[in-house]
Amino acid sequence: MEFFDNEERQQKVLLVSVDTGGYDVQASLDELWELTESAGAIPIATMIQKKDKPETATYVGSGRLEEITDFCENNDIDLLIFDCELTPTQIRNIEQATNIRTIDRTMLILDIFALRAKSKEGKLQVELTQLNYMLPRLTGKGIAMSRLGGGIGTRGPGETKLETDKRHIRRKMETLKEQLREVETHRNMLKNRRKKDGIITVAIVGYTNAGKSTLMNYLTNAGVLAEDKLFATLDPTSRALKLPNGVSVMLIDTVGLVRRLPHHLVEAFKSTLEEAVFADIILNVCDASSEEALLHLEVTRDLLKSLGCENTAIIPVLNKWDKVKNNGTTVPIVGHCVKISAKNGMGIDKLLQSIQDNLPIQIHSVSICIPFANGGLAAEIRRKATLLSEEYTADGIVVNALVKNDMYEKLKKYITEESE
Repeated sequence: MEFFDNEERQQKVLLVSVDTGGYDVQASLDELWELTESAGAIPIATMIQKKDKPETATYVGSGRLEEITDFCENNDIDLLIFDCELTPTQIRNIEQATNIRTIDRTMLILDIFALRAKSKEGKLQVELTQLNYMLPRLTGKGIAMSRLGGGIGTRGPGETKLETDKRHIRRKMETLKEQLREVETHRNMLKNRRKKDGIITVAIVGYTNAGKSTLMNYLTNAGVLAEDKLFATLDPTSRALKLPNGVSVMLIDTVGLVRRLPHHLVEAFKSTLEEAVFADIILNVCDASSEEALLHLEVTRDLLKSLGCENTAIIPVLNKWDKVKNNGTTVPIVGHCVKISAKNGMGIDKLLQSIQDNLPIQIHSVSICIPFANGGLAAEIRRKATLLSEEYTADGIVVNALVKNDMYEKLKKYITEESE
C-alpha cells in the first residue's frame, strides 16, 4: 500500500476536512500537513467545509466537491487527503467525481509507518495493519468480475475475483499473525530476562516530534534517528544509561503519538507501547513550545492509563523549554514536571535526579571490609553492584560500593560505614 513515490517528482496534495465542531480542525489539519510532508509529498492547500455532519456519499457537500475538482484541475493536484477515516463508498465516489486518487488520514499514517519501520516486528505490524484496513475497502464489480459465466456448463464451484483477493489477504494476514507471535515470544523472553536480571527500565513516551529521540541521543549517544519529521521513530530502541548515583537503567525510546490516532492503529502498534507498560519509570515528554503542550501530556497520560500504567511512576518532561516564550507562561506547571532542552542539555541534571528519586529499588552507599576467606563476595559486588573503589589491606578487602537491597542484606555484617 504505497501512496508516494519519492524517486519521481513529489506529488502535489490538497488536504480536505469537514468542521462539525467536534475537535480543533485547524490544529488537526496543521498536523496533517506535517504528516504529508513526512511522507514525501508537497501539500499545496487546505479546504475546510463547515457542516453539522459529513455527507454519507462523498463526505463533503456536492458544491464543495465541485470546488475541489476545479482546484485540482487548475493546480495539477495528484492526490487528495481527507482528514478523517473515509468509507470505501466515499473514496470511490470522490475519485469518480474528481478523477483524483483519494486517501484518508489513516492511509497516510500507515504509509509513513511503512516508510519508517526498520525492525522485523515493525514491518510485520505495518503490513498486517495495512491488509486489515484494506480488506473491507476492496471493491469489485460483482458478477462482472466473476470467473463464472451463465448457462449450462458454466455452473459449479467458483468465486468472484473480489472474493479471491479477500481470501488471499486473509491467508496472508494469518501468516503475518503467526510470524508476529514468534517475534513477540522472543521479545517476551528478553523482557523476562531483563526482569530476572533486575534491570530497571525507563521508557520515553509522548507525542510525535516532541524530541524523544533527541533526548535518547543526548543521554546515551544511541544514534537514534532524530529528525524534525513526524514518526521519525517507529521501532523501540533500547540503550543503557548510568545515573549519577551509579545505578544503570535501560532507556527505551518508543513510537510517537498523534492526535486522533484511530483506535485500531493504537491496537496494532501496541507492542511498541508495551515497552512502557513493562517499564519501571515513564518519561512523558512533550514539546513545551507547542500551544497544545498540556493537551499532548494529557493524551499520552490517558493512553498510558488505558494500558494499565496508572501505578507506574510517570515524570512529565517539558522539552524544548529554551523555546518557550514569556518565561513559560504558555505552559501550566504539570505535577512534578522537569523542564529541559534535549538539544543543549539544559535541565538534564534535574531529569536524572528525578529518575533516581523514582527508582523502584533502594540504593545503599557502603564501605565494607570483606575477610579474605569470603573473597567471593568481592567478585559478586563487581558483577551485581556499582564498585566505587577496592583496596587490599591486612584486615581484608576494603570495598566502597553502591548496592541494592538484596546485596545489602548479604553484606550487612561486614559494613564499616554507610551513607545516604
